[in-house]
Order: sequence, then C-alpha cells, then structure tokens
Amino acid sequence: MEEIVLETGEANSPAAIGSRLSNERAADVVEALNELEAEMAAAVLLHLPTDRAIEVLDLPGLDRAPEIVQKLPIERAVPLLTGMSADQLADVFRQMEEPARSGLLRRLDPDIQQSLGRLLAYPEDSAGSIMTTEFVSVPANWTIERTLDHIRRVERTRETVYAIYVLDPAKKTLLQAVTLRRLISGDPESPIMSVAMPRRPITLSPFTDREEAARLIAKYDLLAVPVVNGSGHVLGIVTVDDVIDAIVKESTEDVQRFGGMEALHEPYLRVGFGQMIQKRAGWLSALFLSEMLTASMQFFEGELEKAIVLTLFIPLIMSSGGNSGSQATSLLIRALALQELHLRDWWRVAIRELPTGIALGSILGLIAIIRIVLWQRIGFYDYGEHWLLIAITVAVALVGIVTFGSLAGSMLPFILQRLGFDPASASAPFVATLVDVTGLVIYFGVAALILTGTIL
Repeated sequence: MEEIVLETGEANSPAAIGSRLSNERAADVVEALNELEAEMAAAVLLHLPTDRAIEVLDLPGLDRAPEIVQKLPIERAVPLLTGMSADQLADVFRQMEEPARSGLLRRLDPDIQQSLGRLLAYPEDSAGSIMTTEFVSVPANWTIERTLDHIRRVERTRETVYAIYVLDPAKKTLLQAVTLRRLISGDPESPIMSVAMPRRPITLSPFTDREEAARLIAKYDLLAVPVVNGSGHVLGIVTVDDVIDAIVKESTEDVQRFGGMEALHEPYLRVGFGQMIQKRAGWLSALFLSEMLTASMQFFEGELEKAIVLTLFIPLIMSSGGNSGSQATSLLIRALALQELHLRDWWRVAIRELPTGIALGSILGLIAIIRIVLWQRIGFYDYGEHWLLIAITVAVALVGIVTFGSLAGSMLPFILQRLGFDPASASAPFVATLVDVTGLVIYFGVAALILTGTIL
C-alpha cells in the first residue's frame, strides 16, 4: 500500500487520501489512519464510502477510535455507529468520555441504545463485554430449508454466521448449536434438529472471564461460543476473532505489569510524557523503597570489615536469587493464566520447586567453586589462605538463595490470586527485589556459620 506522507498540498488533502484508500483493504486503511492525528483521520474517514468507513471503525486495531468519532459531524457519525457491530460499538462508547458519549447515545435508535446498555453493564474483562448480539437463531421446529432462507435474508445484519443457535419454540432457551457446514449438508425438508449434534452445546456466562472464554474456544476448537443467562436464553456470542483481540490486549497489559509498571492503554508513541511518568514512577518508587532494605548490610558491618573479600560476591549472590525467582514467577503466571494450575495446586508447586531450587543452586554453586579455584590457582586473584572456605561459603549461599528465590517466585502468584489480585502483578522486578533483600541475610548468615573462627 502506498505510504501516506503528511505534507501540505492538494495531494495530501483528506479528499485525496480518502480517494487513495477507498480501494484498499480495511486493515491497511486502519494502519494508515493510525499514522494521522485524530482530526485528520476523521476528515479522511468522511471521504471514504460509508460501507468502507463502517468496516474501518469495526476493526479493533484503530487507535483513538472514540476520539475520531467525536471529530465527525453528528449527522455523519450516527449512521456510521449504527452500522457497526454491537461489540465494537460498545468498546467505542466504553472509552468515550462525557458529554460526547451521552450526546451520541441519544441519537441512536432505541434498540441499539438498549443493546449498548446491556453490553456496557458487564465488567470490561468479561465475556459479556466482548460478545456480539448479532447472531442467527431459529426455533427448533423449523426445517433446514426455512433456516437457510432466513440466513439469506439476515446475513448482512449479522456479524458472523459460524453457527445457528436453535431455540425452544416456547421458552426461547438454547437447545443446540448447528454449524453452517452441517446445515447445508442436510436434507432441506428435514427439521433443523436432525443435523444437530447429540451433545449439549458449550456455553458461557456473561460474567465469565474472557481468558476462560479463550480457553474454551481453544479447547473445543470453536469459531464462536454462545453466551447465555441463568435461564438459558442466548444473550450473544463470543467469536474467535473477538477473543484474539481481547487476549492480545490482556497479554500486553500482563507483560507491562510483569516489567514492573502500570499497564498502558495506548500505543507507546501515543502516551504523553506526563502519563508515562505516572505509569512508571509509582512502581519504580515502590521498588526503590524496597531495595533500600538492602541497607541491612549495616548489620554485617563487622563481618565486612574482617572479610572484605565477601563483598566481591554480593552482586553475584543477589542476581542469582533474583533470576531464579523471576524464572519461577514467569512459569507460574503463565500456567495460572492457561489454567494448567489452580490455587489448590500450590503445595504441589512448592514440592516441585524445592528440589528444583536446590538442584539449580547446586549447579551455580559448583560453577562458583570452579571459578574461585581457577582464579586462585592461576593467580588472577588471591582470596587469602582460607580461599577454599570462601568458595564453600559462596556455593552454600547460592544453594540457599536460589532455592528461596524459586519458592518465593512460585508462591507469590498464588498469594496474589488468593487475595484477588492479578498474578501478573508479581512483576519480575518485585520478585527480584524481595529475593535481593533476603539473599543478603542468607549470604551473611551462611558466612557466619562457615567462616567464624577463621576469617570472621
């Protein structure tokens, strides 16, 4: 696609850009609009065909969609919003601020307002917040031919026709989900239930976490899953593309939290300087205050004066414990997110991480001993007459610190989840800080046990 360059001149006017983009794929148009300021993007959108403009607004990759919509003339914005899918429309209104939100909402049809009100009432990370209310449902007493005729009539008003949801004719509750593939392969004169699978359909509650929705779609290889209320009535469907978009967003937030900062809700280059400081300063200050506990070395001032050589290994000791803790935390956060583990499995993880930490610490301890022996023998550094005891001290301390790091890093996500927090909040810097502080105590404690009477 031709790259858009923002320069003055008729060739780069909104009309010219809109003309060049009108025949491009919607995803490419979105990419181009993301390079423009909101006001310019709105002006370009005005020069796109209505169907194409709706298709562009319907894609989740469009940055600042609410801001762009607010820049549009009200008489142009309303038909575009009306043509959008319910879930994407709800997402736009969820991010829109007052009074523009209420002003636009009042201009929409009452049916759309009612549908939006239901979607916006669900928590942002729930299946209800990402479902679409545009699906195909038919009574169980319809024939396949009648169902196909109905699909032809309503197809343009539905986001997708992955499956047809068969309802009880009287109660309107969900009975079965029939895939389009099975429907078109059946006898037109037969009832639709004749091509339904003999097992109950997979369903979600509107309050189900969207990560659980993704897990079910992946587990059962579904393209869409119906969302039902407590009475069994279908409220909407969650499609695989909606789940992918939601999980990409969730994963981005988790990665940012794991790096020791609040999640950004906009692309990096769109985040202002003040907001960037706000998102990062809080966590960084908390970690700094925690790291100040490493001043606890003052309690070992006497040992350090007697054995300055011990200070050579402090960075090595602290980093090894932090690294082992970060490894364990990374593994456990992902396992909990994928529901490979549950809260009740904490003791199994602890039993697994204890010998793992001992083994990993022993490997690092052996490497440390070899390094000290080589440096001493070759003459790179003289650790004194008790160099072998120093090597043993470092090795034993590494076993203790790496084991503690593995246990702490693996248990922290469980503790956070038990308290109702996102396990991703157990950021790598936070775990490293915790292990750094404790590692000093372990290191000098081991040194006091082994070196008392010799160096100390």
